[in-house]
Amino acid sequence: MTVTIETVLRWRDVAKVAEGAGLSLAPAVWARVEHASKVVASIVETGVRAYGINTGVGALSDTVVDRQSQTRLSRNIILSHACGVGDLLAPREVRAIIAAQIANFAHGYSGVRPEVVRHLAAFLEKDCIPDIPSKGSAGYLTHNAHTALVLIGEGRAKVAGTPMSGGQALVAIGLSPLTLGAKEGLSLVNGTACATGLSSVGLARAERLLDWADAVAALTLEAAGCQMAAFDETVLALKVSKGMAMVGASLRKRLEGSGIIAAAFGKRTQDALSLRSIPHAHGAARDVLDNSARAVDQELASVTDNPAVSGTPQHPVVSSEAHAVSPALGLAADSLAIALAQIGAMSERRMDRLVNPLVSGLPAFLASDAGSNSGLMIAQYTAAALGNENRRLAAPASTDGGLTSALQEDFLAHPTAAANKLLAVIDNAEYILAIELMAATQAHDFLAGTASRAAGTGAIYEMVRDRVAHYADDRPLGSDMEALRALLREGAPPAAT
Repeated sequence: MTVTIETVLRWRDVAKVAEGAGLSLAPAVWARVEHASKVVASIVETGVRAYGINTGVGALSDTVVDRQSQTRLSRNIILSHACGVGDLLAPREVRAIIAAQIANFAHGYSGVRPEVVRHLAAFLEKDCIPDIPSKGSAGYLTHNAHTALVLIGEGRAKVAGTPMSGGQALVAIGLSPLTLGAKEGLSLVNGTACATGLSSVGLARAERLLDWADAVAALTLEAAGCQMAAFDETVLALKVSKGMAMVGASLRKRLEGSGIIAAAFGKRTQDALSLRSIPHAHGAARDVLDNSARAVDQELASVTDNPAVSGTPQHPVVSSEAHAVSPALGLAADSLAIALAQIGAMSERRMDRLVNPLVSGLPAFLASDAGSNSGLMIAQYTAAALGNENRRLAAPASTDGGLTSALQEDFLAHPTAAANKLLAVIDNAEYILAIELMAATQAHDFLAGTASRAAGTGAIYEMVRDRVAHYADDRPLGSDMEALRALLREGAPPAAT
């Protein structure tokens, strides 16, 4: 599969490229790239003063660089900005960043030569994944620089999973190292491609997670004998929320025809809030997801590097601006991380209700022989620990601030840090929901024979039992958690019938 940039990319396109799709540009888009590169060539010829083309960068923006040194400036920017540290980003995250970077160049305001874009597209086509450390970016420069290292034959990469030097990687995919021209070094480290790519991956994972959250919650609601009146369509419509209406409809469909629910009718006046307010919390998270998606699509539709070049080769225009700074992206990633941390916290509370004999009506800790068996007692500890970690991660990165480049860059929005935190929150939330799924399935084992499950929850139960057996303190429990977390990451839950 290949995604083609006709005008602009959207976050779903970037997510497809992250998962392995190729990326190409329509002829009109290639023409935009070529035109911008000619504008930069004209600026070099005429000597018009332009940031990052014939001046230094950051606090050195007023230092003029002579023509003979402009190519060296581009290379030096790459080398000096490649300051990332820590664990490497996952391949899909690197692919997403490269896709977002190509999308930015495709607007035709960056000034890189088409050859640069072709090299980046070849990385995607031929599975060349630059080594990009995950930490060290206060904005956007560091991660992008590590991709650019491989373009010039430096750094390291993996080709089809095999580690090698940047130079060896280029040989392996049939390319030669690039000699960068004026502005190309700056363009390659500039823009919001890193945060945009990572956020696109986060959106795809969050959307899948929320689908699973609804499915897992339905299985728990059935095991708990919930009171369905709280999820009636007319009742939920009293509070206006597109997301809440969607979740309510999903729960009703999954639980339709449940004998267990019917047998519990009228058993309680109302359920605990971790059960009764599922449409409200899950729906709010879906609304936040929609808002965050709009922000990422807005960023992909925007020129995000500085300066922007426009006009014509005869009358070039260089515009210094701040489009590489993206408070909107930081706020979007932070908001979604907070929403998903809340989803995980609610899931842990539901899981606790299933294992707690004081409220569940089921064997203590869902153990087959409580006392000699601990059942899922400590699994709840794990869920609680992960929920607590997500509360810490939910602290917004976008308000961190910071001063860099000798006061020239004295406001930082931290969109890349926010996107990295979002991915970490999703990691934890996947585990928490996997633990709830394990507990809900175990609870249903004890309800077998009392009444029938709904078809919608039965499909989920069978999917789980195809992967992990009933737990009887007969094996390390962590392996079951990993298996179910993998299930949540593989794809969508079974459709409600």
